[in-house]
Amino acid sequence: MTDAPSPAGAGPIALVGSGEFLPAMEVVDAALLAGRPGRAVFLPTAAGEEGPDRVDYWLRLGTDHYRRLGAEPVPLVVLDRRDADDERLAAQVAGAGLVYLSGGNPGYLADTLRGTAVLDAILAAWRDGAALAGCSAGACALTAVADDTRTGVARPGLGMVPGLVVLPHFDRIEQWRPGIVAARAAGLAPGQTLVGIDEDTALTSDDGAWRVEGRRQVWIVAPDGRRTGHAAGTRVASLPSAEK
Repeated sequence: MTDAPSPAGAGPIALVGSGEFLPAMEVVDAALLAGRPGRAVFLPTAAGEEGPDRVDYWLRLGTDHYRRLGAEPVPLVVLDRRDADDERLAAQVAGAGLVYLSGGNPGYLADTLRGTAVLDAILAAWRDGAALAGCSAGACALTAVADDTRTGVARPGLGMVPGLVVLPHFDRIEQWRPGIVAARAAGLAPGQTLVGIDEDTALTSDDGAWRVEGRRQVWIVAPDGRRTGHAAGTRVASLPSAEK
């Protein structure tokens, strides 16, 4: 992959149900990098509470993934708020074609990055044309609600897409958290839309609309719990756009 100038304006956002850095998501990430600098900055922040072995797993997986795609991997080891306010780490975001937030605890991720130098750098890169992606916890943190998986308390997300509330792993989530879909649907604030994203599937912003990519479906869940599925390759024009 050769370096290319970033396009004018903010880049796309990808909300991924699962599968970060795995072969199932290679096509999605390659598309996000297309026409952008071949520099992929990825943060294991959501796994910061899980210990060094888990963090190292994400770092190795992401590095190998972006090398396979022909991009320069830039692992950004931001594990707590001290790291997130480190100007030297924040400076490494500059020039990214893609910034990626991987999985773990959504609430911890949002609380760690909120109001920090690293988040300011991520937003600046995105508004300058870099793609911004989050998988599982990362997808939740980019939207309105980021559950703390340790406490079960719903935390505010970072709000790049404030009109969305995301449930990743949607095709399996009720196995782990029975009743979560109905509870989240019933708790929507005015102007919010609940979106379920199946595993190995992404919802990517696309010229003012959203596009479904990957192996399975994206589901729009009404406040009364009714679900409407959207298969890969379809565009979903009715969802709120990102705030830029």
